[in-house]
Amino acid sequence: MAEGLNRVTLIGNLGADPELKYTQNGQGVLRLRLATTESYLNRSNERQQRTDWHTVIVWGKRGEALNNILSKGRSICVEGRIQYRQWEDKDGNKRNSTEIVAQNIVLLGSGRGRDSSAPGDFGGGGGGGGSGSGGSTPPTDDFGDDDIPF
Repeated sequence: MAEGLNRVTLIGNLGADPELKYTQNGQGVLRLRLATTESYLNRSNERQQRTDWHTVIVWGKRGEALNNILSKGRSICVEGRIQYRQWEDKDGNKRNSTEIVAQNIVLLGSGRGRDSSAPGDFGGGGGGGGSGSGGSTPPTDDFGDDDIPF
């Protein structure tokens, strides 16, 4: 039986500063909110834009290192896989999330982030992102830290 392929590549801008947390066993988990925007012409030949928001997770030392150089507005390219998770929050409600588990991150542009050094290539590690559509600010997740299953 042939194996499948779960691969995604996104190029966009960070809509918020990264959030670094640690699991109970001390492993770093970096959470990024990435905006991807596409431009198109509607039926009236008017230019329209659509922005989708993605949650990107980077595990381990790479996530810790990226936390020191990424900030809101930075352009990045993310290569990874889509991960769907389901869990129960502290109130017993079923929760779902869609995440991009980064396996590679490339810094793009001049870097409006904390460090404007030359673009770099950061291989990522495995862990979980949601997507939605919206405007210029990233939508907030509707769950708190106690609801995250790690």
